[in-house]
Amino acid sequence: MIGWYVHHQGAGHRQRLTAVAAHLRTPVTALSSAPRPAGWTGGWVELAPDDTPPVDRASAEAGGRLHWVPLHHAGLRARSAAIAGWIEAARPRLLVADVSVEVTLLARLCGVPVVVAAMLGDRHDAPHRLGRDVAQALLAPWPAPAGAAPSKVVHVGAFSRFDGRPTRPDRVRPGSVLVLWGSGGRDVGEEAFRAARDATPGWTWEYLVPGSPLSTGGDVWDALQRAEVVVVHGGHNAVAEVAAARRPAVVVAQERPFDEQRRRADLLRAEGLVALDAWPAAADWPGLLERARAVGAGPWARWAPGDGAQRAARFLDDLAREQR
Repeated sequence: MIGWYVHHQGAGHRQRLTAVAAHLRTPVTALSSAPRPAGWTGGWVELAPDDTPPVDRASAEAGGRLHWVPLHHAGLRARSAAIAGWIEAARPRLLVADVSVEVTLLARLCGVPVVVAAMLGDRHDAPHRLGRDVAQALLAPWPAPAGAAPSKVVHVGAFSRFDGRPTRPDRVRPGSVLVLWGSGGRDVGEEAFRAARDATPGWTWEYLVPGSPLSTGGDVWDALQRAEVVVVHGGHNAVAEVAAARRPAVVVAQERPFDEQRRRADLLRAEGLVALDAWPAAADWPGLLERARAVGAGPWARWAPGDGAQRAARFLDDLAREQR
């Protein structure tokens, strides 16, 4: 048995779980306070939320040693007991933590080896270092940098819900731009979107932006197939979906904790892709779209090889077999 802790914020953690679990031979039980994904047939341990009021925020970081352990919080106490109780009952071979330093430590204190879902960013604070130190391995959904030294980080490449779908180059509409933005908060407003469109009269813009009046809605995969260039924020899942579609892109990092998206932009630039640290001036857009068109989709093949979820599953299955 493999346990898999799923953080409740955003949909990306659940998408990673379902993508990898589809290829695992070892049974998986997920533990989370997030909703169960549609179609999930594995075990699911519902955890109490640990952030409902009242919260003693002054104590939450335990003097800088942890990220979220507010004193006397009933939800935190209940979820910790549920995780420890499940470990005692299920005796898992290992636990994947995506992501929580506290769950990583709790499982390791119970004698369970932990694989941490690696995340980009400047995560050099004491809690992140502690979590990495006690982990058996870190699973990184991006390619290993050239010349990287051997380490406990296992690079499997990016993967998404769209891996394995056939692309349709015949459906591309020349001169079309798709703006693909997520629901996790955005730094860019409607005025900036419109200014970019107005500065590029030779291009036709389409928007899939939750909560925006510009958004046309519709199926993401279909929209990716007809776009000549995709403008996408720097979140892991959105970038992986564009990579799976093999579309030329302009990736624009947003403000996120630990500068996660900017660090992803650094890696994408090293692969030869067009990636920015912030939304550019309107006058820059004609040149950026032409650059993306010239670069094409070739660099995506290394970033997202198409079998990242299978690679992750093979690694976890092998590691679980070793834990006897």
